[in-house]
Amino acid sequence: MRRRGFFALFLCLSFFSAAGLAAQEAPFPAVSTEGTMALPAAPERPIIPFIDLSVRNPQSGQEVAFSLQLLLLLTVLSLAPSIIILMTSFLRISIVLDFIKRALSLQQVPPNQVIFGISLFMTLFIMWPTFSQVYENSVKPLGSGEISVETAFHEASAPFRLFMYRQMRNDTGNIKLFMSMRGMDKPNTLADVPTYVLIPAFILHELTVAFKIGILLFIPFIVIDMVVASALMSMGMIMLPPVMISMPFKLILFILVDGWGLLTEQLVRSFV
Repeated sequence: MRRRGFFALFLCLSFFSAAGLAAQEAPFPAVSTEGTMALPAAPERPIIPFIDLSVRNPQSGQEVAFSLQLLLLLTVLSLAPSIIILMTSFLRISIVLDFIKRALSLQQVPPNQVIFGISLFMTLFIMWPTFSQVYENSVKPLGSGEISVETAFHEASAPFRLFMYRQMRNDTGNIKLFMSMRGMDKPNTLADVPTYVLIPAFILHELTVAFKIGILLFIPFIVIDMVVASALMSMGMIMLPPVMISMPFKLILFILVDGWGLLTEQLVRSFV
């Protein structure tokens, strides 16, 4: 029995030795890759730009002028929203659109972002000749170095002053009010009205006009509310909110008369 066990063990060792030699002598397949012990190369570092902001004394008058121009540009950019809202047609349009939204008893439709977007693009439509004149007479010559910053400022403010004055040509009471509060004499021409007087007078005028238009828009819808409320009270339906019943009738009336078209046309014509 011991001889048989040693003989079986010898055969097993011989078989594994022959298999190992055969595996060492056999070549790798063509599609295989040879192993390596070398470490992979490290990836390249990303290139990050270096930004250096330095403050130093100006070396020439041109650098001083450039610093003043940059300061003026930043000031104009920071005041740009106020300029667009208060010195253009944006104020009147946005207030009137908000009035029509409340007159229709609409709470969330259209959203305020949509109303402001409509007001902005209608302002661009109305004010485009003024903006074009500012670009041709102020921005473009300043960029090419033909005029100074002071001249560019006067050329840019002139179209806006003319636009604001045209809106108040039939109602100069606000201009007289602010001129009297400053102790100034009665102006004879537009040149006699300072810009810091013309802007608040224009704002009050636009608020007054927008509220007048809002009152006219509210009247037909108030009539519908009164009729619906009277009908509900006569039927004894006191607990039912009249707004819930009157709102569909308001929307039907507004759509039948092409309310958006009429409102847009009259708003544009009010600035012409």
